[in-house]
Amino acid sequence: MVTLMELKGKIWKFGDNVDTDAIIPARYLNTSDPAELAKHCMEDAAPSFPAKVKAGDIIVAGANFGCGSSREHAPIAIKAAGVACVIAKSFARIFYRNAFNTGLPILECPEAFDSIGEGDEVAVSLGSGEIRILKDGRKLNAQPVPEFMQVLLKEGGLMNYVKKKAGL
Repeated sequence: MVTLMELKGKIWKFGDNVDTDAIIPARYLNTSDPAELAKHCMEDAAPSFPAKVKAGDIIVAGANFGCGSSREHAPIAIKAAGVACVIAKSFARIFYRNAFNTGLPILECPEAFDSIGEGDEVAVSLGSGEIRILKDGRKLNAQPVPEFMQVLLKEGGLMNYVKKKAGL
């Protein structure tokens, strides 16, 4: 069994139907450099986000996070910005898969959006799905990350996993 460490971070909140163009605007898709994408992550949704997000911060969002186009740039930008995890009521299916393929941890937890405030700090266990709100100790239960997806995250994404399996 794979065990991923517990993540702790400050919360940034976004609503329902955050599409991939809000995550990384199309005008920046002329690059695939993660550091460059990070400079523009969520800038149309929250202009101060790229300058203020800190490594280890966590995004909490409403339903259908990552809808829109199937661009892998979206989870790459989030991860490169330093976001440790995204917790949402639900994810667009292609974003869900792209997140794991690029090594971005995500959790589905319908209660999180209404229970966690902007700026709160939480501790997240990807393996068990437990989310602890540190200011008051409340616990939420997200869908645990499946073991194979934990392996992908531990390896940093699908490409790293395949390279390791192939001995490259």
